[in-house]
Amino acid sequence: MRALIFSIAVLLTAGLAADLALIQPNEVAAKLVGPLDATAQPTPIFFAGPDVLYRGKHIPGAIYAGPASQSDGLDLLKKAVAKLDRDREIVVYCGCCPWDKCPNIKPAMALLHEMGFTHARAMYVETRFAKDWTEKGYPVEAGTPRQ
Repeated sequence: MRALIFSIAVLLTAGLAADLALIQPNEVAAKLVGPLDATAQPTPIFFAGPDVLYRGKHIPGAIYAGPASQSDGLDLLKKAVAKLDRDREIVVYCGCCPWDKCPNIKPAMALLHEMGFTHARAMYVETRFAKDWTEKGYPVEAGTPRQ
């Protein structure tokens, strides 16, 4: 029975992830090291979750874009990406809760899609940011939201 429940949970999580372009945490961490080509621009990373989590710890250089589950958060995200080329790769993440319960990623990705971003990817945070990023030893910084 336990195996059946686990299998169903995996399928439901995969279903949520299937409609989004994803990037794994280790791939995002590799982008922080910097591009091999010195002329290449770094990939912009946007945090689409609650500011209290951003202030605690976030990916270095990530731009606070507000909780995308709220209209003012979507406005912040829209403003934050407004001047970027629509074909540029960008990464959005949250990590407030398990992936299948996150209220922020789907609205953030939907907005980016509506705005014409063709290379927007959501960082897959399976459990929560602390477990799937911080505890794995990936770099973090703390501080007030940057917009």
